Amino acid sequence: MKTLSYTIHMAFFAKLLTALFLLHLPVSGLLASEDTLRRSDTVTESPGLLIPPPSESDVASGEQPAERVEVPAPPAPYVSTEQEVDREYFVSEAENEAAGTPRLRDEIMQAPDVRNVISVGKIFWALVFIFLAYFILRAISGLLSLISERNPRFKTSIRRLLPMVKISGWALLTYIIINGIFQPPAETVFAFFASVGVAVGFASQDFLKNIFGGLMILFDKPFQIGDKIESGKYYGEVMEVGLRSTRVVTPDDSIVTIPNSEMMNQSISNANSSENNCQVVAEFFLPVSVDTGKVRQIAMEAAQVSRYVYLKKPIYVEYSNVLVPRGSFLKMRLKAYVMDVRFEFPFQSEMTEIVLRELKKEGLLEGL
Repeated sequence: MKTLSYTIHMAFFAKLLTALFLLHLPVSGLLASEDTLRRSDTVTESPGLLIPPPSESDVASGEQPAERVEVPAPPAPYVSTEQEVDREYFVSEAENEAAGTPRLRDEIMQAPDVRNVISVGKIFWALVFIFLAYFILRAISGLLSLISERNPRFKTSIRRLLPMVKISGWALLTYIIINGIFQPPAETVFAFFASVGVAVGFASQDFLKNIFGGLMILFDKPFQIGDKIESGKYYGEVMEVGLRSTRVVTPDDSIVTIPNSEMMNQSISNANSSENNCQVVAEFFLPVSVDTGKVRQIAMEAAQVSRYVYLKKPIYVEYSNVLVPRGSFLKMRLKAYVMDVRFEFPFQSEMTEIVLRELKKEGLLEGL
């Protein structure tokens, strides 16, 4: 009996060690062991049971069977989101390389269909908006000009708004016509600019230079509307700054149109630098022997009583000697500021008339 009990105990411990060893096998080994045990009918049909059933000798000896040991299912391999995106990207790239090259070439070479973009109705409404914008911008420009004439203090500031108002208005009109009326697809827009851009660029180089010059004048501001400037051989008041040209009113009331490309390629002299007042110079030629102190007093008094003078800025009298073939003369320059740039030439004429009259009355012009 002792030998039989010892044999039963040894068999039980051998089975227990076998079960513990099977718990440490990899999943593939477990599956193979399960198939093997199934074929040999030494394991029950439960997928989670890895311990063989107790034998008759175990039941006779009263030994308790080993507990069932459940093996959890192996976790699925972890795949990150980046790996999924990369896998999809490479799959799509492979598909495009396999069948997308001819299709891409056909799409590029195919001309866009503009039949649904341009129609009689759309052209009609585009013309209607163009005429409306033209009259509206013209009315706004006239209203701002009228307000600036009635308010001299704000004249320069209001007139500076005119170019920006016009540019903003035409830009808004262009956006409304393209995006609101015609509504072309992006492919049509790109094809249009690609086909027309090169031809327009070569055909209108001077026009584009003038437009870029106008934009540079608007942003760099070497002068503005209402300034007295001298550019090349022209001098006058800036009346209008457009995208293509600048208009200047000369002293003889002539309007000179100067292309913006020329304005940007030559030096510009600005007399008032966007201020309402500007300096005016009146020149006189006197004999060398004249009493300069008395002449200075006459000139200063004549400038101070003028209705055009701006008394918040100083009045100067300067002398210089001028050599001529017959001898020399004394050149006097009377410098004073006027309240508005429009009074430049009336003030200059008035100073010349009053000073010469007083000098003749005092007998200071003898010897000329």
